Amino acid sequence: MLEIFQYTFFQNALLAVLILSVGCGIVGTYAVTRRLVFIAGGITHASFGGLGIGFFLGIQPTLTALVFAVLSAFGVEWVSKRGNIREDSVIAAFWSLGMAIGIIFVFLTPGYTPGLTEFLFGNILTITHTDLWIFSLFTVLLLVFLAFFFKPLIFVAFDRDFARTRCYPVQLIEYVMMFFISVCIVLSIRLIGVMLMMSLLTIPQNIAMLYCNKFKSIIIASSAIGIVAGISGLYLSYLLNVPAGACIVFMLVLFFLSAKIQLAIYRKK
Repeated sequence: MLEIFQYTFFQNALLAVLILSVGCGIVGTYAVTRRLVFIAGGITHASFGGLGIGFFLGIQPTLTALVFAVLSAFGVEWVSKRGNIREDSVIAAFWSLGMAIGIIFVFLTPGYTPGLTEFLFGNILTITHTDLWIFSLFTVLLLVFLAFFFKPLIFVAFDRDFARTRCYPVQLIEYVMMFFISVCIVLSIRLIGVMLMMSLLTIPQNIAMLYCNKFKSIIIASSAIGIVAGISGLYLSYLLNVPAGACIVFMLVLFFLSAKIQLAIYRKK
């Protein structure tokens, strides 16, 4: 196994897993606690609209996907709060709109779009040093925000009405976290792709919640689970010569099933 560490692309992939697992652990815990799992899927698929526009205009698709994802997230928050429309209905609308726009612009793009498969299914082995600096900056900003607003964030995640009675900036925290969720999703697309992205923000948290009941503990545990699944998935990808993103998700599902079986056996004793 040690021989694969001599390759720069594998070193970059490993560092990307370590860095983004922390970010996904934080935003994923917030999303699962607030029952925003569906919105994570909505933002993921809505970002495909930005990818399509980026390919059509010849702009870096990650940038256009980021703009599209952030605007979609803010749009869901704004419409669901002010339009008297159920949040799941708004998410479904943005989900469908993003996919439709993406498909239209991909087909309008002349010639072949070589980077499309990478965004759909992920290609962690194309991560560059520049990407690692961007991932690191995002994670640092997220950790700084968490350090200053940890307690208000917990109140907002579990009970927004009670948070308002404590005079916490609920709306600000909600919009900032939606921004972080959007950015985390777009950055992580390079790891496992649009199709599998939602699993990275939900499965580690669900595993952690089987053993932990505190917000901080869930963040730490889910980040650790993401790192272990990422490393083992990379190695499995190397052995089988298959996409790393699918292997990472496979390991996460395997961990989840193992945890459920272990707990079931323990409860029967």
